[in-house]
Amino acid sequence: MSDTQNVSSTPEWEQRFRAPRVSLPDWAEDAPDRSLFVSNATGTYELYAWDRASGRQRQVTDRPNGTTDGLLTPDGSAIWWFSDTDGDEFGVWMRQPFDGAQGDDEPAAPGLEASYPAGLAIGRDGTAVIGRSTDEDGTTIHVVRPSDAPVEIYRHRESAGVGDLSHDGTLIALEHTEHGDAMHSALRVVRPDGSTVAELDDTEGGTKELGLAVLGFAPVAGDTRLLVGHQRRGRWEPMIWDPVAGTETDLPIDLPGDVGAEWYPDGSALLVEHSFEARSELWRYEPGAKEPVRVETPAGTVSGATARPDGTVEYLWSSAALPPVVRSTTGAVVLDPPGPAAPASVPVEDVWVEGPGGHIHALVQRPATGDGPFPTVFEIHGGPTWHDSDAFASGPAAWVDHGFAVVRVNYRGSTGYGRAWTDALKHRVGLIELEDIAAVRDWAVKSGLADPAQLVLAGGSWGGYLTLLGLGTQPDAWALGLAAVPVADYVTAYHDEMEALKAMDRTLLGGTPEEVPERFEASSPLTYVDAVRAPVYISAGVNDPRCPIRQVENYVDRLKARGAVHEVYRYDAGHGSLVVEERIKQVRLELDFALRHLKASSSGI
Repeated sequence: MSDTQNVSSTPEWEQRFRAPRVSLPDWAEDAPDRSLFVSNATGTYELYAWDRASGRQRQVTDRPNGTTDGLLTPDGSAIWWFSDTDGDEFGVWMRQPFDGAQGDDEPAAPGLEASYPAGLAIGRDGTAVIGRSTDEDGTTIHVVRPSDAPVEIYRHRESAGVGDLSHDGTLIALEHTEHGDAMHSALRVVRPDGSTVAELDDTEGGTKELGLAVLGFAPVAGDTRLLVGHQRRGRWEPMIWDPVAGTETDLPIDLPGDVGAEWYPDGSALLVEHSFEARSELWRYEPGAKEPVRVETPAGTVSGATARPDGTVEYLWSSAALPPVVRSTTGAVVLDPPGPAAPASVPVEDVWVEGPGGHIHALVQRPATGDGPFPTVFEIHGGPTWHDSDAFASGPAAWVDHGFAVVRVNYRGSTGYGRAWTDALKHRVGLIELEDIAAVRDWAVKSGLADPAQLVLAGGSWGGYLTLLGLGTQPDAWALGLAAVPVADYVTAYHDEMEALKAMDRTLLGGTPEEVPERFEASSPLTYVDAVRAPVYISAGVNDPRCPIRQVENYVDRLKARGAVHEVYRYDAGHGSLVVEERIKQVRLELDFALRHLKASSSGI
């Protein structure tokens, strides 16, 4: 049988997962023909090197559970990649020559023990600045010079990370949360010996909830300007801070949504990424100009963009209907993976619903045939500081193929709608998001989109957490729940999770489980497990450091004790899987569970 026949006999939803994909290629600053990207071409997401001059591509990593974290040295001579164990996110940086082969790897910083990563920057002289996070030490940052032992230049119990290293290697930008607010970082610029050059803190010692982010040093020798993201006007936007001169330069980029930016390679302009109401677009801004100039891209979502030395822009684009592609502003496809493209899906519709905290934006996809009401999946995004967008997603498309409508809600806590919307998620964690989801659910039923007897609550990570919490606090609203890698027992999850997430939970809930036990109890799915009446499907990675397995088992044991209808799937990976067939298996199990348990209420699915 031919490959074409094999593909045509495979369900379209599986084809979307198996279709080869590539990330936006990163490139070496001083050797722009040398690039690094991620692809699932072998069936597992791994790193690939690409020499644009010769056209040669080769697979850099080959591990059972995949690899996605990598960085080129500025001269393009080597690739750093992070080696963990079966997705547990705890490991060390390895280094492989760009022109080498698999197996030519060596420890990149042999003096450093394994840790969770907290940022990496590599200088032109081979010096590396490495951030580490462990439960024992909190965050430490080290300067590693060739042939020298690592030197620790920073240590703090709260979360921090490496932001960037200046072009000449004399300045290091750090993000830190020493004030105790993990959602709003402050900045510190230091010398390689750890001495402080300047501080920038918009939290006023933790009394004010404004964050800062490192976007990058100017890519020019002797230039000490640092591009910084700030929230001073109620949203993310860039400014230029010179920590040596002590100056701050506001930029007249008056766009309604969140704005990020990066430097053009010669430092003459900024490539601006604007995210607004679940779509994104690109602009070019030259410092000193009155306003930015639009960089034309199709309507949809730009998931990443980079300006090349010749001034062209490459970007990864998709929409809910059309699969991702790496494009250039020249009109060309930059990197086209081998094999058949993913089948298209249906576009999203925008819905705005009045909720208890303001207007809620939801994205709706409905089957191409029929008028509804449909069995409907509320696919809840993770994060929580994230948002669903008009971008291609194989999971929702699979539900649409099976006759379901899909609703995705950008609840309070989501990004892309201003600082106040994101920061509204405090203390009543989980319950706030579910109020917004309930408002959209009511709209979906009243509008005729959703069959009230066939409502599915589903999600992964924070979305999995909200699924379990929703099944317990809104037991009459949902026909069944599908929770992937969830928080299920908040207290146990806090004690078992990685240190950086402990800091986030202390910020969200206002303290530790010992300090604010009533808040953890109110926000924990385990508190309401005995109220759950809908069938529950749970999948969990046994090596997950974010939503650890022990707290999932505690929840499952309570379901078992009262004979609740449930199924559990455990797999040998971390917080999700980078193996395509494993992803397909998990979606197949979810579809099977939903179809079996909804069949009693409807024979039309």
